[in-house]
Amino acid sequence: MSQRSFVRVVLVCLVLAASSSGSFAQSAPTAASARPDDTPSFKVGSMIFADYTYQLSPEAKDTDGNTIHNSSFNIGRAYINFTGNLNHLISFRVTPDIARESGSGSSLSGSYTFRLKYAFGQFNLDDWTTKGSWIRLGMQQTPLIDYEETIYRYRFQGTTFTDREGFISSSDTGLSAHWNLPGNYGDVHGGFYNGETYAKAEVNNEKAFQLRASLRPLPSNGFWKGLRVTGYLHQDQPVQGAKRERAVGQVTFEHPVVNAGFDYLTAKDSSSATKPVADASGYSLWLTPKLGTSGWEMLLRHDELKPNKSIGGQKRKRDIAGVAYWFPHLNKVTSALMVDYDSLKQANFSPSRPNDTRYGLKMLISF
Repeated sequence: MSQRSFVRVVLVCLVLAASSSGSFAQSAPTAASARPDDTPSFKVGSMIFADYTYQLSPEAKDTDGNTIHNSSFNIGRAYINFTGNLNHLISFRVTPDIARESGSGSSLSGSYTFRLKYAFGQFNLDDWTTKGSWIRLGMQQTPLIDYEETIYRYRFQGTTFTDREGFISSSDTGLSAHWNLPGNYGDVHGGFYNGETYAKAEVNNEKAFQLRASLRPLPSNGFWKGLRVTGYLHQDQPVQGAKRERAVGQVTFEHPVVNAGFDYLTAKDSSSATKPVADASGYSLWLTPKLGTSGWEMLLRHDELKPNKSIGGQKRKRDIAGVAYWFPHLNKVTSALMVDYDSLKQANFSPSRPNDTRYGLKMLISF
């Protein structure tokens, strides 16, 4: 069975499981149930990624022609989160994030500027179905990456495999719906999006369909409770007749002593119906073992990608290793420091692409 067929089978099984109301019956609310809280609320939060990065290879030249190893202090992310509820049915989020201005004619060239990352309204469906189900309209999280980052919490080191290789964006503008399966058996999230990501405007009438379905097969088993199997499909056309398709099969596991995950990706891309299709495939395997109970944790990750299987031998391999300290006992604040090694090897590209090896000190603050 091909990987794409496997993912489709997983999705079909999950949707069938979701539709089986007899297996997941809910008790009806009693007359004595407390009335929902409709008091309007508003919260402000922030997320900051900061780092110092030293580039071991490739070497570079400064403006005077000297051979150097680039190094820099950077701000990778600076979210300002505005969230709130108008009542128990309607909520919202507005989040600007930084981007480096690179326009050559801009007086702000080289500066950090804010741009919109999320801006959506949400209609909660808790009154009619399982808690945590909703409908969203606006610029919002896409189904796979936001879900995966609740398990893989090292975005401040670098984005997930499918995001880092440019196959899936973390945000886009569209209409989506989310449903939690009763009994903590999993969830389904799908919708229609522009397909051009949050960084670009829509350019035509084509829309991207994205669907993720996740199954937790043993939600009551102590050890295996953290096991989830996920399938993701992405169907889009940059222009009529062209292809922008992704399929991901994923297995993740959460446990007090280790989180782990495996992603397998297939993708097809063409910019026009008259141009050849680039057929890509790859995988990512990662572990985050905890070193006791003191807040120390490791990140071990390996990615491999064949960006176009019709061009024999092209391959990208990335190895990441790091040690992080997650500060404990912080009330409603998440903070961590990390030292990491990030190495990318690229083979058989024309023109050739250099290998890239970096060392970094990374910081996360979120509240």
